Amino acid sequence: MDVKELQQKIQSDFRVFLTLVWRELDLPKPTRAQLCIAEYLQHGPKRLQISAFRGVGKSWITAAFVLWTLYLDPDKKIMVISASKERADNFSIFCQKLIIDINWLSHLAPNSDDQRWSRISFDVGPAKPHQAPSCKSCGITGSLTGSRADLLIFDDVEVPNNSATDMQREKLLQLITEAESILTPKDDSRICFLGTPQSVFTVYRKLAERNYRPFVWPARYPKNVGQYEGLLAPQLLADLEQGVEAWTPTDTRFGELDLQQRETSMGRSNFMLQFQLDTSLSDAERFPLKFADLIVTPLGNECAERYAWSSDPRYMIKDLNPVGLPGDRFYGPMFIDEGMCEFSETIVSVDPSGRGTDETVAVVLSQANGYVFVRDMRAFRDGYSDSTLSSIVRLGKKYGASRLLVESNFGDGMICELFKRHITQQQATCVTEEIRSTVRKEERIIDTLEPVLNQHKLIMDPKIWEWDYASNPDEAPEKRLEYMLGSQWSRITRDRNSLRHDDRIDALAMGVQWFVDAIAQSAHKAQAMRKNLEWQAMVNAFEEHPHEATDALVLGRSFQSLKHLGTTKVWDW
Repeated sequence: MDVKELQQKIQSDFRVFLTLVWRELDLPKPTRAQLCIAEYLQHGPKRLQISAFRGVGKSWITAAFVLWTLYLDPDKKIMVISASKERADNFSIFCQKLIIDINWLSHLAPNSDDQRWSRISFDVGPAKPHQAPSCKSCGITGSLTGSRADLLIFDDVEVPNNSATDMQREKLLQLITEAESILTPKDDSRICFLGTPQSVFTVYRKLAERNYRPFVWPARYPKNVGQYEGLLAPQLLADLEQGVEAWTPTDTRFGELDLQQRETSMGRSNFMLQFQLDTSLSDAERFPLKFADLIVTPLGNECAERYAWSSDPRYMIKDLNPVGLPGDRFYGPMFIDEGMCEFSETIVSVDPSGRGTDETVAVVLSQANGYVFVRDMRAFRDGYSDSTLSSIVRLGKKYGASRLLVESNFGDGMICELFKRHITQQQATCVTEEIRSTVRKEERIIDTLEPVLNQHKLIMDPKIWEWDYASNPDEAPEKRLEYMLGSQWSRITRDRNSLRHDDRIDALAMGVQWFVDAIAQSAHKAQAMRKNLEWQAMVNAFEEHPHEATDALVLGRSFQSLKHLGTTKVWDW
């Protein structure tokens, strides 16, 4: 093949260009998945999205596509947008490196001092003078105003840091929409999204509703093609029709053993997301626990006798970060009864763990008038050390807990014996009690919490959610999410091992289960009983001390102020 014929092939087929670049980089020949992605980049629609498994080389392929575009037309203007400025700059630097190192691309290097050549932006040599550079890199939250581009590359704009909550995802979608105004009004102008879903509520699902055509290439042939909603790569569909066995690798990039190891280390839900690109779990039916069913309000040493729940937007708590389903928010009570009462019982529920990646979690819960109040929560990463056990006992002592519930499945009751020593040292009044669970964890947690939430009988202090969102600040963002109560709450399903970490939600469910019998009583009945006893006490006070009782009521004092005048037996109900 002569040079002219090769040049024609390079210009007509991006896959040839990609293969030559790979050879210059001393890489193996492009795999089938990489060549299919290259073909879609060349012949895909005006607005396209490429979702392929982690490690397939989406960014490297697209960097080569940027250079191929400038190779064909040096006057094209390209803009690369990533979640962070640093990642976008790395994309730009990689393109510059290829221009410098590959001889047959050297003509794209700048040929005068007037042309730009920096990690932020650069011009190619044959380009005509223009305000906009040939290639520019920018972060999604950076200044995009005034920029123009014929080709927009969104490279992994969704990361755990900017997509953990529903509000963050809405903001990200808004930024993506604003970036579309950068696109030049030409027939061949295009927008390309590269990315791997970061959660089952990924913004990439929304792009399909906005006229973007996704190209989905998972690491394994799926067992259920329908879950991809017709977006699976046509090459894979053809393979399945020809009898390729489901769940076998789709590409030589990762073999069967490698994929098995990754699935084991990542957990099934993360593997399905990162390697199978399966976001079908976003079906709300799969996630039974909703933040909106909670009542979130500050709690003190007493509680109101009755709370009224509402999901009216007027009662939405906007300054808390719900790491949950799209549209799921925290709500405060619509009504709080003026009558106050003391908590009937306070406990500390403890889910112990050994030293390792799991947490030892302690939750403070109280009960009154059929409501369960979650007053505080703490998590520790050093197992059952003395400092952890001592801190939990102090926590119980602070809230006047009468009982320390400990799951005995771990250590076969050993933790209770260790707790007793710290209780004696700190002169606490609580007693330890072992709880043994026999039902599968996911079923037990959901079956305990869902009915209580549906009746709006669970009330939580907002400080718990503030602490939860700020916890484990030194962990990587994706790891932090796994440990958060909000993430465990919203993502638990009845499937086995649906959560990688479930310590916080498990400790909470164990404490709520203890109060299930107490929840059965009616708050209205308890309030009516109290008012009836107050009336009896007032009558007794008038009969025994008519003058003092009359003076107290004239001065506007409450029935409770007459307590010292009535019968002790009546008032101590």
